[in-house]
Amino acid sequence: MSVFVGILVSDPWLQTQFTQVELRRLQTKFRSSRNESGIVSLGALPEIMVQLKGINGALSSEEVKDVLSETCSDWEQEVDFESFLRVYLDLQATASTRRTTTKKGDLRSKYSFRSTSFLKAATTTLRHTISESEKTTYVSHINSFLADDPFLNKYLPIDPTSNALFEMAKDGVLLCKLINVAVPNTIDERAINMKQALNPWERNENHTLCLNSAKAIGCTVVNIGTQDLIEGRPHLVLGLISQIIKIQLLADVNLKKTPQLVQLVDDSQNVEELMGLPPEKILLKWMNFHLKKTGYDKMVTNFSSDLKDGEAYVRLLNAVAPELSTTEALEVSDPTERASMIIQQAEKLDCKRYVTPKDIVDGATNLNLAFVAQIFQNRNGLSVEEDSSKNSYAEMMMTDDPQTSREERCFRLWINSLGIESYVNNLFEDVRTGWVLLEVLDKVCPECVNWKLASEPPIKLPFKKVENCNQVISIGKELKFSLVNVGGNDIVQGNKKLILAFLWQLMRFTMLQLLKNLRSHAAKGGTGKEITDGDILRWANNKVEKSGRASRIESFKDKQMGSGVFFLELLSAVEGRVVNWSLVTKGETDEDKKLNATYIISVARKLGCTIFLLPEDIIEVNQKMMLTLTASIMYWSLQRKAIETELA
Repeated sequence: MSVFVGILVSDPWLQTQFTQVELRRLQTKFRSSRNESGIVSLGALPEIMVQLKGINGALSSEEVKDVLSETCSDWEQEVDFESFLRVYLDLQATASTRRTTTKKGDLRSKYSFRSTSFLKAATTTLRHTISESEKTTYVSHINSFLADDPFLNKYLPIDPTSNALFEMAKDGVLLCKLINVAVPNTIDERAINMKQALNPWERNENHTLCLNSAKAIGCTVVNIGTQDLIEGRPHLVLGLISQIIKIQLLADVNLKKTPQLVQLVDDSQNVEELMGLPPEKILLKWMNFHLKKTGYDKMVTNFSSDLKDGEAYVRLLNAVAPELSTTEALEVSDPTERASMIIQQAEKLDCKRYVTPKDIVDGATNLNLAFVAQIFQNRNGLSVEEDSSKNSYAEMMMTDDPQTSREERCFRLWINSLGIESYVNNLFEDVRTGWVLLEVLDKVCPECVNWKLASEPPIKLPFKKVENCNQVISIGKELKFSLVNVGGNDIVQGNKKLILAFLWQLMRFTMLQLLKNLRSHAAKGGTGKEITDGDILRWANNKVEKSGRASRIESFKDKQMGSGVFFLELLSAVEGRVVNWSLVTKGETDEDKKLNATYIISVARKLGCTIFLLPEDIIEVNQKMMLTLTASIMYWSLQRKAIETELA
């Protein structure tokens, strides 16, 4: 690969949203748009933006101007490069939403792993309007689940008719707490800055911790930055909250958590397909499974129009809880009255109010999804089949050793954090077509994929999958990955060991390239040399030694790292104020090691590191994860140093 001088921006989050190739192209476009006074004005942006990838063909210059006019009125004001980048990201999200809702028959919209608007900031539209009904529902959810929180209880309940939700989100505490409700123990709350009044630095730390932790549970936050949250921008805050709540509500909609779901399929081959479905699709399949038994002859294919008349809800509730519900609502002709009866029936199952009668009649997608998920959680109506070959096959497919499971999780979340079009729900199933891997390769190594030779899902012909995967392997070899005797068919067959090995090399390559680009920039035009694992190890030891600490590691397999002390000293060395040493233990007992490990992960995320490891990876000294953690800290440190040099 060619080496180039890296372009740096002052906001670490903004830096991560673009590859260096993208930044160079955008910077060239930005500079070429300067007027006679040598500046780029706000008024020039509409014509510039409609020429850029992701916006061209989706939005007109008038529509771009319409978006910009929401926040600005002085068209002569100067726009700096970072503001230019932020506007570009915002408009890309708007254009993406426009395409999703207007392109009929598009292959990607038919088969996107990110198949519902719930997973994205669904409230993003041309005018950034938000759904008051969604806001009310999410506020109710927050009031319910965080009512007993010792820090937040004095601010709750939030008034859903006001903008108090967005005001409360500005210090980051609420969002961090909500992430822990969705996926317990994601954030070590000792790392959250919690006090009555936070200074700007502390607020920024909380939001950095929030966004990096949101990525670590599967949220898509490509178009959200810390400044957006600090300002409490309603459409972005609500979009993030909707994703967090969705993850909480759909946590059990998978074969691992609910093995009874195997009843939804007929044979072992279909078990594989079920494992590869996103939770939303599984919910629809579950719903249709029960509806079919009631004699309902329609197929529910969405959480909107297919549920408006309420008939599917009436029949579903009667199927899963016949002793608590009836079909009397079907005799009611008024849709709103029928919807009201449905909600009353659901409350007998202890379902929380995620919808109003109006939401059902209007076909509110996000809220209907939440409502169906609640019904599933409280009464799925499935039973475990004894001595079933499907059960045995499903158990075999899902039985992984702990390290394999953790690595699958790490690579899946990493892929989803990159902002590619596809969304990965089950790593080993979703990569088998090769398409997702090609998207990742194109993201981390721009223009390395020959898209003319690639086939986009759904792919019916097996040899097309092999062709995709062969190209993946070919690119891997060009990047000097170790792929001896590995072919595309190994990926198609779902060989877990080889898939993990390939993804580890791809993640490692990405990290080393980021570090190399920083070094090239520091060399001010020099080519810089390749970064090695040894360079990262030496950097870490030198940092700790210069800070006056005594810890030192011999390799990324060094067992003393299991105590966590070395990483805490490293984090303190790169940013002295980030570690509260009164919370640190010596790491001598298993309990103390875990306390240190959870604290390390949250402190690193709070600093700005995007990492996906678990406390167990530190305690057990997982060599791969030790390297990624150290490299992430090194990247943050060198990036800050480079920015400070630029600004000096």
